[in-house]
Amino acid sequence: MDLHFANTEPTDEERAAVDAVLGPPASAWEGAVGRTDAELRWARGGKEARDRRDLLLPALHAVNDRIGWLSESALDYICRRLTVPPAEAYGVATFYSLFSVKPRPATVLYVCTDLTCAAKGSAELCDALSDTPTASWERSPCLGLCERAPAALLRRAGPPAPATREATPEGTPSLHESASARGAAGRGASGVGGESAPRLAAVLAPATPATLASALAEPDGAAPEQPAAHAVPQAGQDGLVLLRRVGVVDPYDLDDYRSMGGYTALRRAFALGPAGVIREVLDAGLVGRGGAAFPTGRKWEATARQPERVHYLVCNADESEPGTFKDRVLMEGDPYAVVEAMTIAGYAVGAHRGYIYLRGEYPRAHERLGHAIGRARERGLLGPDVLGQGYAFDIEIRSGAGAYICGEETAIFNSIEGQRGEPRSKPPFPVESGLFGKPTAVNNVETLVNVVPILERGGEAYARTGTASSTGTKLFCVSGNVARPGVYELPFGASLRDLIALSGPPERLRAVLLGGAAGGFVRPDELDIPLTFEGTREAGTTLGSGVVLVLDDTVELPRVLLRIAEFFRDESCGQCVPCRVGTVRQEEALHRIKDRTGAAAAGDIALLRDVGRTMRDASICGLGQTAWNAVESAIDRLGAFE
Repeated sequence: MDLHFANTEPTDEERAAVDAVLGPPASAWEGAVGRTDAELRWARGGKEARDRRDLLLPALHAVNDRIGWLSESALDYICRRLTVPPAEAYGVATFYSLFSVKPRPATVLYVCTDLTCAAKGSAELCDALSDTPTASWERSPCLGLCERAPAALLRRAGPPAPATREATPEGTPSLHESASARGAAGRGASGVGGESAPRLAAVLAPATPATLASALAEPDGAAPEQPAAHAVPQAGQDGLVLLRRVGVVDPYDLDDYRSMGGYTALRRAFALGPAGVIREVLDAGLVGRGGAAFPTGRKWEATARQPERVHYLVCNADESEPGTFKDRVLMEGDPYAVVEAMTIAGYAVGAHRGYIYLRGEYPRAHERLGHAIGRARERGLLGPDVLGQGYAFDIEIRSGAGAYICGEETAIFNSIEGQRGEPRSKPPFPVESGLFGKPTAVNNVETLVNVVPILERGGEAYARTGTASSTGTKLFCVSGNVARPGVYELPFGASLRDLIALSGPPERLRAVLLGGAAGGFVRPDELDIPLTFEGTREAGTTLGSGVVLVLDDTVELPRVLLRIAEFFRDESCGQCVPCRVGTVRQEEALHRIKDRTGAAAAGDIALLRDVGRTMRDASICGLGQTAWNAVESAIDRLGAFE
């Protein structure tokens, strides 16, 4: 792409897609057809357009979802509308894997080839598709559907279709219905016309060569997705806290949610006041559930005391860690809890706008959250006067487009602001200067949803569950070679053995990967590790976001390590040298020794250790700092390549 605008005109469809997000252009300087005499004498709107730079990602989504790819003329039109240099927009568009700047068919199939799906036979799916030359498909990193592995996602671009609602489980709208036609009340949550969605996004899981071939041949005939409760083997059981409503209440019905205690926590928050809410969260001992385990109350307290008038809240729903799918289950099965929790958090930190940064691969979560936001707004639970308390708060959904690095909190800010999703240097920290340069609190979905039971029960009562340093319950994503994969909720302090017993362990256990690709392996004789942040730390591993990938002795460990290395190589943003070069060197070394052992592998193992230490010590963010973890643990704990 050139630094200058091109003399190209968008097609009518491209123009309509962009205008649906940005509104019609005010003048020819912004892309309107025909320039008046007055416009030749002066130009207006430059600063105003630049202030809307954050709409770049939604505009790119709009064209990609309508046409299937981003042409030069479409990019040029978006750039004129937002006064963005074309080279910068091209840099953003090419950053994300779900976008294409080259022509491609409207229907594209994404086949997950990551850890769990690979263990469940995704290679056979890819082989079958390779024998079908007319199929348009791509290999994909984890789609967050690990409990139904192997999985695939079918996306078809096109104009919004009229709703043809059909009866499906949980009252889910049929896949014949476009996302823009579903839950129309939720569309006003973002931009002028709201975020777009592809005409069809169908989950195919568990996938077989036959189901993939059928879906490619007749996309509209894809079978409805299983209810969210199918991912929760404990659904409906007593003693659940975070999962107690999944599979019990209708995720579309606000009254059903309120019948099970919904919005009592928000009413108590208003009775306590912002400082009182933060005090309860501090008393509860809640720490972040995304892996860093930073105390949530301290983060909120630091954000709230910043003198800046404008504060923001960001819900990190971009769970892209291979093997992680707990946040998806919460958003699909209990979306009103996410909305209520964000409202409480916004009130506590002094924010009047919250953003949900959601994985682009989660179409059903996007639709259900949009519906919940719209219904909450209609009932006065969001908007200019929440519950008549004089507090204004609203939520906007922003979709990612396929970039693992955007799960890093400062990369989220750049992505929302219309920049490449690269991490920022810290300090300043987000609580001081985050989204749009304002104080911002960032929490993931599971962390936020914990706030609801904290306020319902009280912080001290909540802290009585779990251990002194890891309070409450934790969601674990169990997948791989187990009989009952899914999301499990256990109090902190339960052992890894207890968890695997619930899920149905394999006869011959080889290893367990804790924490996902950024985590570490443990041996079969280490299953008594307590599932707490401090317990896993003492055992020399990590709890991470709660991934528990169980592998039996049929899995080729060197191939698993190579897939982890490929993942980090692909997902490195390339901003810093240790990560950009180190992830490539790690993959190269693992390629060389995948079939070697002993002395033949010793030289490359020494190189891996050197590269791994460099990435851990010098990378700018957690991606590079943890890219060596799983490989190191496999070498040291499992004796890989011996």
